[in-house]
Amino acid sequence: MANNPSQLLPSELIDRCIGSKIWVIMKGDKELVGTLRGFDVYVNMVLEDVTEYEITSEGRRITKLDQILLNGNNIAIIPSEEATSFGSFQITDFPERLLIADLRPSLF
Repeated sequence: MANNPSQLLPSELIDRCIGSKIWVIMKGDKELVGTLRGFDVYVNMVLEDVTEYEITSEGRRITKLDQILLNGNNIAIIPSEEATSFGSFQITDFPERLLIADLRPSLF
């Protein structure tokens, strides 16, 4: 395995995140933050201590889950650590401050 992140396979990068808190953006209006426990070749993922954020017509819905199995076909993006650090903003306080869905209107 190469040490340069640009030479790693996607599965190698995800493997490095096992045991770490990650932010997963699903297709649609759901985002999850939780601890990655495992994944397979289809990028199906098992997360623990999960907080699910969903944008509904009534507003933002937050759900706490002990564990969840995510279908890899529904995962849109797993932001890198660099993408989750905006100055003093860190992934540990991400959910209470910002959702990507909150930015969508201003991006276009």
